[in-house]
Amino acid sequence: MPKDDMGRTMFERGRPGQRGTGALEWDIPRPGLAALFPDKFRRKKAPRLPELSEGEVVRHFVNLSTKNHHIDKGFYPLGSCTMKYNPKVHETLARLPGFTTLHPMQPAETVQGALELMWRLERMLGEISGMQAVSLQPAAGAHGELTALLVVRAWHLSRGEDRKKVLIPDSAHGTNPASAAIAGFDCVTVKSGADGRVDVDDLKSKLSSDVAAFMITNPNTVGLFETRVEEICAACHSVGAQVYMDGANLNALVGIARPGDLGFDVMHFNLHKTFTTPHGGGGPGCGPIGVKSHLAPFLPSPRVTHHDGAYGLDRPSTSIGPVHGAFGNFLMMVRAYAYVLAMGPEGMADIGHTAVLNANYLYGKIKGSLQTKYAGPYMHEFVLDGSPLKKTDLHTSDFAKRLLDYGVYAPTIYFPLIVPEAMMIEPTETESKATLDEFAEIFLEVWRQSREEPDTVRTAPHNLLLRRVDDVKAAKDLVLTHPF
Repeated sequence: MPKDDMGRTMFERGRPGQRGTGALEWDIPRPGLAALFPDKFRRKKAPRLPELSEGEVVRHFVNLSTKNHHIDKGFYPLGSCTMKYNPKVHETLARLPGFTTLHPMQPAETVQGALELMWRLERMLGEISGMQAVSLQPAAGAHGELTALLVVRAWHLSRGEDRKKVLIPDSAHGTNPASAAIAGFDCVTVKSGADGRVDVDDLKSKLSSDVAAFMITNPNTVGLFETRVEEICAACHSVGAQVYMDGANLNALVGIARPGDLGFDVMHFNLHKTFTTPHGGGGPGCGPIGVKSHLAPFLPSPRVTHHDGAYGLDRPSTSIGPVHGAFGNFLMMVRAYAYVLAMGPEGMADIGHTAVLNANYLYGKIKGSLQTKYAGPYMHEFVLDGSPLKKTDLHTSDFAKRLLDYGVYAPTIYFPLIVPEAMMIEPTETESKATLDEFAEIFLEVWRQSREEPDTVRTAPHNLLLRRVDDVKAAKDLVLTHPF
């Protein structure tokens, strides 16, 4: 458990008898209380909890929040994961009592407003993506991947085909092969070409009647648009395979191109990556999927319907069934809906243009240091090759840790694997030119230090509460509970 400025955990700071709240006495006779809570559900002894006043608790967590880096504290150029600013007006709307007090088991007639919001958001996402139907149920991007593949499998089975293989580029997000394996498919790797895009010849050589789908990220993980995507889709369709687009990088396409128009059959959306809902911290996410009309009957149920001015729920017999305990993480949908309404059609087009502009502007500012392996222009992100750092016995991880000393979060490192010592940078469309200029200045200073003062970089970070940690031990020896 993290320690406060005095080096003590909340358990160590607590003192018997300290209270931050006062519990009300139950106005229920003891026999009635026992009926409400049968003995098997009641504690035999009080839980061991830290005992502190409210002021001490608040100060402890505020203090911890200043030690953790987050999007409201500083720049977060985390490539692929797209850490963008979350507008606070959307937080206010998501906290409206009419939304926060809902229960997923309420009858449809009592939640007409919530169902209407979901119905409208589905159609907004469909219009943005060029897909004919959308499900909001999946709880995260990877969950969306899995759900999409389950839908694809159900479609194949409905046609009497039990296909076994899913083709995946070697530059794919790590969740792609994991999702395919969980869905029951065998994963087959497709090589990248010399230009960083899918090797179409290698793809075509692996297509067969046993291929269920090809999973491709567009723009891809080195920040390049797959220029032969229409040829790729046609080749896959020629053998009856479906083409899945990982929508992690959709913010580079919004208002410019629609995946459905390019030939994709199914995709997932990351509401945090494209539509400014919160990301990380272990909280609820939302990873909707969009599909073409032939896959729509297999989407998760229940589906929101709209007939005669009323909203209801439908559970088609062809559906793969629910993939979430309720309708999905509803308050994330509220935030995304508010964002689309606030931006409007013209503002939505600005998302894609600004994401591309910011990435290329930032690369232009720092390209005198580390270089990219694949030529641009880039879309929303770019990937630097950190191999030159080895000349002074440094690695990308050293460079990234030194950036932390300047109050900016480190970019994604060592991904994708097709770039040696990779450093993946995504500024996002929510950052200002001033922020990008400041980051470029810091980046170039660390680049200078890596050549002239390598020991300074090698021993970084110097200004954080924690210095060098044992990364291997942290991954293999998890300690998730306090030893009290």
